[in-house]
Amino acid sequence: MKNTIIKYCKNWGFILFILLILEIFIIGFVNTNFLNISNLLYSSNDFMHIVIVSIPFTLILVTGGIDISITSVMGLTSIVFGMLHTFLNMPFFLAIILALLCASLCGLINGFLVSNTDINPLVITLGTMFLYKGIAIGIAGSSGAAGYNGITGFSDSFLTLAYGSLGKIPYPLIFIIFLAIIFAIILHKTRLGRQYYLVGVNKDVASYSGIAVKFTITTAYIFTSLCSGVSGIILTSYFTSARSDLGSDALLPTLTSVVLGGASINGGSGFIVNTVIACFFIGYLKQGLMSIGISSDVSQIIVGILLILTVTSKIIISKIRLIMLNNKILNKVI
Repeated sequence: MKNTIIKYCKNWGFILFILLILEIFIIGFVNTNFLNISNLLYSSNDFMHIVIVSIPFTLILVTGGIDISITSVMGLTSIVFGMLHTFLNMPFFLAIILALLCASLCGLINGFLVSNTDINPLVITLGTMFLYKGIAIGIAGSSGAAGYNGITGFSDSFLTLAYGSLGKIPYPLIFIIFLAIIFAIILHKTRLGRQYYLVGVNKDVASYSGIAVKFTITTAYIFTSLCSGVSGIILTSYFTSARSDLGSDALLPTLTSVVLGGASINGGSGFIVNTVIACFFIGYLKQGLMSIGISSDVSQIIVGILLILTVTSKIIISKIRLIMLNNKILNKVI
């Protein structure tokens, strides 16, 4: 029994889950409306786009990369969908497919540049972030939809993507469960998933082992941009308008969620389930703070501090473990 408890306490995902439950009850103690199950389910719609993109974003961090163009891909996908569906009168499901193909192309470009050059992924995706953002703004401007309202007039059937539900469970939450299962299988149960970890640990060793490093890295960026596109579509349905700035605030909570979930910014580690739990932890934290009267600006500061503390603590813990390992080796030698 004691060993079982110790095992669970060493599991960061389990600790995160306990913290999530405690967070909900503590905030619910201050504001009793927060504990309502229906409120919790539907308030999660406010950060579902973060969860959707964070799941494949884990793959990128596992490979030792980063992608800060995700917010621009969301906006570009949104505006492309709006143009196709509203101005070209294309059926919304066909417009969604083409918009997601556009998002996947963005990921292909990112992955190709990262895997075929020695330039830091941060620099590459910074450049593509401005590129995709500029294209989105250009498309919006040419269609006369550059204002705050964006492109509107979507059908009710499209709006059910964000507001529909199966019983009391919102459609976006159902999609997230499905997405998490798929990517958990890919990362933890397939050969491709093992290759992500090996590439993140050491690209040269992975290459010498016969792993297609360029292909592996590129798939991670394609998956992430594709899901960024899905987030853009969900946000378009949620706000009932297509705009080039949709999802512009998603980068910080996404990166924080993935790192808080256990992924290393240096690559080689990361867990899908932990990422999902961390997303809900941060999402409900921001929701809870606002429900007790704390502004969104202050909550952003708290999320930023949380990211710094998480990264710092990981560095300290890794150094402590290294010192302990060295001492253990020295003791054996002596």
